[in-house]
Amino acid sequence: MRMRQITGLIGVGLLTGALGTDTALAADTSGCQDGERVIRFSHVTAETGHPKGRAAKALAERVNAEFDGTLCMIIYPNAELYSDNEELFAAMQAGEVQMAAPSLAKMSGFSKGFQVFDLPFMFRDMIHVIDFTYTDEAQGLLRSMDGTGLTGLAYWMNGMRQISANRALEAPGDVAGLRFRIQGSPVERAYYGLLGADVQKMSFSKVFGALESGEVDGQENSWSNIYTKAFHTVQHSINETNHSLIAYALIVSTDFWQGLPRRQRDQLNLVIQEVTHEYNGFAFQLDEVNRSKVFESDTPVRVLDADARQLWVNTLRPVWQQFEGEIGAGLIAAASGGAVVNQ
Repeated sequence: MRMRQITGLIGVGLLTGALGTDTALAADTSGCQDGERVIRFSHVTAETGHPKGRAAKALAERVNAEFDGTLCMIIYPNAELYSDNEELFAAMQAGEVQMAAPSLAKMSGFSKGFQVFDLPFMFRDMIHVIDFTYTDEAQGLLRSMDGTGLTGLAYWMNGMRQISANRALEAPGDVAGLRFRIQGSPVERAYYGLLGADVQKMSFSKVFGALESGEVDGQENSWSNIYTKAFHTVQHSINETNHSLIAYALIVSTDFWQGLPRRQRDQLNLVIQEVTHEYNGFAFQLDEVNRSKVFESDTPVRVLDADARQLWVNTLRPVWQQFEGEIGAGLIAAASGGAVVNQ
């Protein structure tokens, strides 16, 4: 049995034009054996120090050890292949990439129900989120991708979102007039609209440069994303709001998935679920570690007391009602633990 961790080395310049890259990709099988089916896993985060990168690495190690001679997983971190956007989904549907873990904020094109994960102050904490992902409602969202050429397999956690800016945000009204980077979720656009801010959709790989240059004034992310990409070093301050969620849908090309022998597919799914369980717990711990590192930096962090937090909750709660028709009141109630939409 051999243990291999294979990381893709193709520069993004070789891959311009999402479809039509199969020749370059097919050539990049170094470390794989003849006859092995290659699983190319594309993601946008750091390979170490980040929960998604660590989970992908752990999954590759398990696959390359336990399926030795039959399957070979190659990891492409840091957006080496694709950003989490339409280009990635097209590449997966075309069979050029077999696996990815895009942000849940990018998934509403497959089902409006995925927007439940973006609703502000929906989840109390990460334990609440993880518990919800095992419910029939959350698993049904993964199945809603059936027929799109993609198959949803699991939810991978990162952390709760905090909001940072190039000026202090003492209250929700201080966001007005600022420009914030967003992932592109309609829910994000809605709650920043309530706050009176402008928004700019932007890929994760470009955020640091945009903050540094002043192209955008602020952003929202988990502690792990903030620390590993050094966003805190180019922001005036951070508010610990825990207002929303950064998490991912682990997805696979349906043609690839259905093309595996049933027994092998079941075995691979078991490995995926085991890695998911282990690394969702790890994500929770890593977020706390990275939180401590940001607190130890020179960037001020404002921890909201109960009254300050409730002001943010009251300001943003109307978004729940705005999206009730698209998401469904039942799904919102299931995710929130029973809170009503118009509370």
